[in-house]
Amino acid sequence: MRWALAIFYGVAGILHLRSPAAFLPIVPDWVPWPHEIIVVTGLCELAGAVALLVPGLRWAAAVMLALYAIAVFPANIKHAVDNVQVAGLPSSWWYHGPRFALQPVLVWWALFCGRVIDWPARRESRDVR
Repeated sequence: MRWALAIFYGVAGILHLRSPAAFLPIVPDWVPWPHEIIVVTGLCELAGAVALLVPGLRWAAAVMLALYAIAVFPANIKHAVDNVQVAGLPSSWWYHGPRFALQPVLVWWALFCGRVIDWPARRESRDVR
């Protein structure tokens, strides 16, 4: 699961860095310096993907990727609610509905991969009193 999430964020980071202009239409109007923010998000995704694979950085990477998934949610909302057309992405609710539903899963996935949480696979305590 950790490798899959790292690949997911690695690919997303590359896309943000290769084509930041493609993401400009979904950045909410209240976000300052949208082009720069898109580049920074791409760098954050790449850094998080790599750090998730480094044992000493894994916990921090997981927390930061979970916060990142929450932070970009306003762009997902704008994309759906304003029906913003982005080349290469569907614009129907068949795309946006599952994307909204999966956003909390991305948060959980990062936290689980970084062992910040262990739900639903709770480890049994061997401490018997």
